[in-house]
Order: sequence, then structure tokens, then C-alpha cells
Amino acid sequence: MTRHFLRDDDISPAEQAEILTLAAELKADRWRERPLAGPQTVAVIFDKSSTRTRVSFAVGIADLGGVPLIISTADSQLGGKETASDTARVLERQVAAIVWRTYGQAGLELMAAGTKVPVVNALSDEFHPCQLLADLMTIKQHRGELAGLTVTFLGDGASNMGQSYLLACATAGMNVRIGSPAAYAPSADVVTDAAIIATSTGGSVAVMVDPVAAVSGADVVVTDTWVSMGKESEKAARVAVFGAYQVDSAMMSHAKADALFLHCLPADRGYEVTADVIDGPQSVIWDEAESRLHAQKALLVWLLRQQ
Repeated sequence: MTRHFLRDDDISPAEQAEILTLAAELKADRWRERPLAGPQTVAVIFDKSSTRTRVSFAVGIADLGGVPLIISTADSQLGGKETASDTARVLERQVAAIVWRTYGQAGLELMAAGTKVPVVNALSDEFHPCQLLADLMTIKQHRGELAGLTVTFLGDGASNMGQSYLLACATAGMNVRIGSPAAYAPSADVVTDAAIIATSTGGSVAVMVDPVAAVSGADVVVTDTWVSMGKESEKAARVAVFGAYQVDSAMMSHAKADALFLHCLPADRGYEVTADVIDGPQSVIWDEAESRLHAQKALLVWLLRQQ
């Protein structure tokens, strides 16, 4: 059966650990794995603009011996005259895998159901699982074992990053806290799914309104933009609501003294995070950005091995 990676809990704790180990190995020996030699092609589809996702997948596919075929939906039939499942049936006869950065999760589900090659969620409105593999790789690089660490995400808990943090960190056996206004809490279904995973991994899940309580004693503090793509018209309202959740030096002082700071970028300095934090000594954002390359290569290698 074809394996896909559409949300963070599509892989088991053991599989997540295996992918992260492989990612570290590929960082140390970048051209060790060449499953796409031939070269084979991977379709990388973008509904949204991108820097890190576009570069890391294009470079990673080339590193693995393949050719990245970058497709903009504005220049294709996908989303217009053709369904996701029909597009998938066309692509599967010519490519080794499909990577899609899109809006609704439902489209990814339809594409995966309609193809025999792996489909990877490169970002949707609901989840950002490739980013979480990179974030976990980065944390592991700096702190060793993930299990038992406390990670706090501050900001929009209903965002793709907030929801992926719940699932991915629970899978890793971490204690994950979401600090967000009640009106921006993550989906109840996602919280439930993460809590069920945590019972088997020794992790824990908490959704909190008080940002200071959420950050208190944390090993890792994470935030993301308050205004995601497609929500630009809500900026003024969001800035007013999320002001208390800004990660500044005072907020970081409630975490552990050596706590790491992560942000998936792009960052809006002066809003969700202050410059002294994101550009300061606790920030590991450049390692995090590089980790996208290694983690996604490991994911593609792992998925192709399941074929």
C-alpha cells in the first residue's frame, strides 16, 4: 500500500524516529542516498508563494538524483478544469512522488486517494508536517533526545503550525503546550488525536490561554506569523488579539534559561517576536531552515522505500 505524508500522525512514533535519524545521517553524508537516480522526476506543486519549501524540495530532490518539476497551479489545470484526483492519475505515470503546497487539506486527501505514488503535504491551511520534521530535527540536534522535553507554541493555535506541533510533538513523546486566545484554539479533534498519541508515547498535551503559564519552564519556545497567507485582511484584528502572546525577552525569561527559540519563517519582527529574541543567542532559526532540506530528503527516501 502506498504511504503518504499528509499530516503529522500519518507516521508512527517509531517511523518518525527512523526518519529523523536518517535526516541526521543525510546531513552528515549529503549524497549517500540516490533513490531518484535515473533521473526520476518529482512533481512539486505550489498554490501559494514559497521560499524555503521551494528551495529545500528542489535542492533535496536533485541531491537524491532526481529532477524537481515545479508546477504553479496558476499555470496548470489543477483547481480549475481538473480535479486533484484526475491530476494525480496523470502525474503518477510520469513522476515518482507528488509534493503539494496548497490551501485546504481536503484536496490533498483527494489527491492521495487517487494515486499510487507518495503524496507529501508541503503545507496546507490545517497542517505543516514537513516543517515539524525539520523543527524536531533541529531540537534533537541541540538537545539530544526529544522525549520528555517541553515545547510551547505561542500564537494562533488553530494555525497549521499550532496543529502540527500538537501531533508531531505528541508523537515524539514531548510535552507540548499551545498558548493561544480561546477564539484561536486548535481544532478539538486535533487536540484529541494528539492526546491519544501522547498516552502511548509518554508525552502530554495542554492548550492554555495564559501565555506566561504556557511558556513557564519550557525547553523550547516557538511562534509563527500572526497573519498567515490568505488572512491579510485580518491583520489589524489579529495584532490586537495576539499582542499578549508576543515572544520578547520578558516572555523568554519564563522559559528555561537555555531554552531554544524556533520560528519557521518568514518572521514579522516587532509583531509575533522581537528582534532581540529571533536574532539573539537562543534562536536556532537558521539551523531550522537548513533542516528542511535534510528532513524532507529523509522523508522522500523513507516513502520511496515503502513502495
